[in-house]
Order: sequence, then structure tokens, then C-alpha cells
Amino acid sequence: MPEDKGWKSPYLLLTVTMLLWGSAFSSSKSVVAQLPHTVAALLRFGGGAVALLAAVAVLGKPVATPAAAASTAAGPASARGGGRRAALAGVLGVFAYNGFFFWGLSLAPSLDAGIVIPVLSPVLTSAFLLVTGRERASGGRLAGLALGLAGAVVFFFGAGGSAHGGTTRLTGDLLYLLSAVCWAAYTLIGPRVLAGIDPLRATTYATCAGAVLLGALAAPDLGEVRWDGLPAGLWLNVVFLAIGPAAVANLLYYRGVGAVGPASASLMMFMVPVVNTVCSMVFLGESFGALQALGALVLLSGAVLAVTRGRVPARPRARTAPTAPTAGKKPSEL
Repeated sequence: MPEDKGWKSPYLLLTVTMLLWGSAFSSSKSVVAQLPHTVAALLRFGGGAVALLAAVAVLGKPVATPAAAASTAAGPASARGGGRRAALAGVLGVFAYNGFFFWGLSLAPSLDAGIVIPVLSPVLTSAFLLVTGRERASGGRLAGLALGLAGAVVFFFGAGGSAHGGTTRLTGDLLYLLSAVCWAAYTLIGPRVLAGIDPLRATTYATCAGAVLLGALAAPDLGEVRWDGLPAGLWLNVVFLAIGPAAVANLLYYRGVGAVGPASASLMMFMVPVVNTVCSMVFLGESFGALQALGALVLLSGAVLAVTRGRVPARPRARTAPTAPTAGKKPSEL
């Protein structure tokens, strides 16, 4: 089947996805600047849950993946089981991940989040797979992991010791690190937990479950917000975060990863820190110290090497029906 061209090109869809995800860090930071971080997380993912539920209602039929078809053939009980597993995954991939992420945003620049989370997560995932023997070690991957971890050490040292850093920034960066750990864990359990359910519904169930828990976490802070005094710009920002990075980006990513495969799509993820760096510097006036910038470059180089193993993934020979992407390939909750 010929590859889609123009606005239907999978690489164009993936590029738009990365632009949305990359801009979400600085956009979330501006919301946290005006609201308690727990409330900001609730608004973003409560809105994202509503947007995804609307997408499920509009699109109707599930994506016809082999796993989803097998689940349907097994009966309603199997489908319900898939929904429960997806909801449980949301406790880790939405609630815990974003609890640490938004807490970190209240202490450290979004510039740091856009480096630590999307770049360090694949490094941590690859390291776990190698340590547990689930993947074979190669020279390129080991070199990438060593380079990435060395870059992370330099980055965190720069966060706490440079003129641009301090203990508060370092604490925020460590919270971002916990977010990266949560996302790496979500990546590892995702294929098994989300098997037998189509990607859109899996994301919807996970987001809804996470949003409920974020609501419970935010409940003590809701009364402190002067809702009638919130500016219109903040609400526009919340709507953008809920619809753009949470809902639209996921839908575009499903189509893109189904066309080019998860390996090529994962390489596109390295656009996220670049987009975030530009947005954070231009719109928020954030900056790195020299040592932190060096650590970020080393970390990014190591992560690319670890993911690619020194090779560019081959493109699929023919397009197939979209398949459920690995959970870790999808940081819609950023």
C-alpha cells in the first residue's frame, strides 16, 4: 500500500505530536505558577480524561488490533479485565508520574523537566532490561547507557551547584527523576498490562483512573483557589493542555506509530527536549548553567545511542493496521 503523503504523512503526524508534547512542559509550568501544583495536575488530566472520553464516543468502534480482537472474541469478561488493567496502569503512569512531575514544576524550571523525563526514561528502561537479562547487551547500547548516566550526574550536579541552580532546583529535578522512574516502570509493565485492549481505550481508562486519584490529592487545595479571579489566559492554557498534548497528540501518535513502527517513532521522541528548550527559553525566560547544559548534551547523546544501539531502525516494508504502542512511547501525561 502506498505511503500517505501531505497532511496524512505519518512523519508529519508524529512531528505535530512531538511539538504538542514538547510545548506541554512550559505550558504546565505557567499553570503551576498560578495554581497549587495538585490543582494544576487535576485540571490538566481531568480535562484530558473528558477529552479522551469524547474521542472514544465520537470514534465509536475500537481500533482493530489483533490483541483487541482476541479480547473481544474471548467475551465481555476479558474486555472488562483489560479495562481494569489499564485503569491500574493509570495509577502509575498518570497519577504517580504526574504527582511527582507537577510537584517538581513548583520547584524547578520546566526546562529541566523536558530533559530529565523524556531523555532519562529510555535510559532507565534500557538499563533495567539489560540488568534483568530481558535484552542482550551490545557495545553501542552499553556505551550509550554509560554516557547517559554520566550526563545525568553532571546535569544534577549543575542543577544544585551552578549560579542558575540551588537546592530548590535540585529538589525539583530529583522529583522529575522520580517521574522518569515511574514512566520507565510504566513502559515495562505496559505491554502485559494493556494487552487485549485497543490503544485509545487503554489510554482513556488509564487517564480517567489517574485523574480520579489526582482529584483526591488536590481536594485539600481546591478551597484555597480563588476561582473567580483566575485569568482567561490560564483557562485557555488548561484547555490546550487537555485537548492538545493529552487527546489530539495521542490520536496522531497511534496513526503514526502504526505506519512507521515503534522503533522509528521512538527516535522522533528526541524532538521533545529540543521543542521544550525553545519554549522554556522563549516564553518563560528559563536558562541552563554551563555545567547543566553540558550534562544535558551528554545525556541526550547517550540516550540516542542507547535507544538506537548505533543503528538507524529500518522502516517497515509495508503498512499494516495500527498496533498498540508500548506504554513508554507515549508521554501524553507530560
